[in-house]
Amino acid sequence: MPLVPPKSARPPREAHRIDEASLTRWLVANVDACRGGGSATALQFQGGQSNPTYWIGFSGPDGDQELVLRKKPPGELLPSAHAVEREYRVMRALAGSDVPVPEALALCEDPAVIGTPFFVMRHVPGRIFWDPQLPGTSGPDERRAIYDDLVRALAALHRVEYAAVGLGDYGKIGGFVPRQVQRWSRQYEASRTGDVPAMEALMAFLGKSAPKHDETTLVHGDYRIDNVIFAGSEPRALAIIDWELSTLGHPVSDLAYLCMGYHLALPGRGSLVGADFGALGIPDEPGIVEAYCKLTGRGAIEDWPYFMAFGIFRLAAIAQGVYKRSLQGNASSESAGAFGAAVFALADLGCNIAGVRPG
Repeated sequence: MPLVPPKSARPPREAHRIDEASLTRWLVANVDACRGGGSATALQFQGGQSNPTYWIGFSGPDGDQELVLRKKPPGELLPSAHAVEREYRVMRALAGSDVPVPEALALCEDPAVIGTPFFVMRHVPGRIFWDPQLPGTSGPDERRAIYDDLVRALAALHRVEYAAVGLGDYGKIGGFVPRQVQRWSRQYEASRTGDVPAMEALMAFLGKSAPKHDETTLVHGDYRIDNVIFAGSEPRALAIIDWELSTLGHPVSDLAYLCMGYHLALPGRGSLVGADFGALGIPDEPGIVEAYCKLTGRGAIEDWPYFMAFGIFRLAAIAQGVYKRSLQGNASSESAGAFGAAVFALADLGCNIAGVRPG
């Protein structure tokens, strides 16, 4: 039976085409399931604003394989960005843990193969929910169960003994928030395309008001519902994907990032702003925080507005990078140009939550 690509996969855009013959040779030499020979077909998934992601259909005498390839984008890149090597490492380390991850198969750091470094993992069929209100699900009970498992998977990640799984050097211990404010401020400045007064005010506030309580766990860095693949017939998280921003850091930063959908919408994604939570069966923001606290054995979270403003600031800096890449013509998504306006809206929202007045 021939391989059937996912509906969300399409022929790659011109800037993201890869040499299928070269990829085939590499797969045969480096992936056990492909060693008998064969041929690879590459189609690009929608989404993936940072690292282009491809469905790889591999047909060979030993059977057909469905793989996923993540690569760095073409063109000039910001320092430390698009770290596919780190994505590969963290997924390998979490294999067999309570954290659901795809099976990472092989890493290629040689740009000569398809133009940039990349890694290959096994394809995980399932559902990705681009709209956090979960249209198309069976009803309130399923929607609540999906969110319950979304929070469960995050709590499992934060309970991982990172040193025991070989990630003791995956980031610095302590001081995560101040370092992240500095890092994303630099990233923003490096991709700046104009003046955004609210971003200046938000950067200043975050730089001088860091929470006093500090802790360190493994963090995903971009934890939201559309970065989790759920089973097709049950409300169970099968795989957390897109680990590019993972590191050792403050766990509440992940929780706040997950809850940003209660405050905003992004291009191409839905929102929980104004949602009827009772009718939908989806927990509201306090309900998500309460469930997480129960699973991680903690009380009320301190400095919640700071962490929310911090997450929105970081998202604004990421959006600025996507927008600049769209101007350069090497963004991964066709909708990248819409992120220019998002920078202004996000910066204003961050200031409102933090109680900061721009300029």
